[in-house]
Amino acid sequence: MRKQAAKKRPLQPDPRFQDEMVTRFINNILRRGKKSLASKIFYQAIDLVTQQTGEDGYEVWKRALSNVMPAIEVRSRRIGGATFQIPTEVRPDRKISLSMKWLISYAKERHGKSMAEKLAAEIIAASKGEGGAFKKKEDTHRMAEANKAFSHFRI
Repeated sequence: MRKQAAKKRPLQPDPRFQDEMVTRFINNILRRGKKSLASKIFYQAIDLVTQQTGEDGYEVWKRALSNVMPAIEVRSRRIGGATFQIPTEVRPDRKISLSMKWLISYAKERHGKSMAEKLAAEIIAASKGEGGAFKKKEDTHRMAEANKAFSHFRI
């Protein structure tokens, strides 16, 4: 086990929006070290969102991320031979991480021509409170609500 927690590396803000969250999102899209391709996919998706909604794509993306962020999740804990799903609050850093991963994974599952189009569609749906990523958040909250009886086992 580590003696000390690993230090968080500071991220460079992206060139277009000067936002570290965008860099983090692009790093989540990233596959096989092809960062330029990942950033191209993201920026194309933002442009598509702007065209389709008539609003600023960046603002729609931020709204979609905040709509998908979970507040509570369930964690498994073994107590007396039985495994319980214990609802716990999500750390702020993990909220962002989960919402990004859910947006990207549900965008991949969508039907569309390119990844940029699929991502744009998922971003628009999430900003309206629809889509797979938003449904995942709702399911997570519903699961935590159902297991509220075990919240006294929380550490």
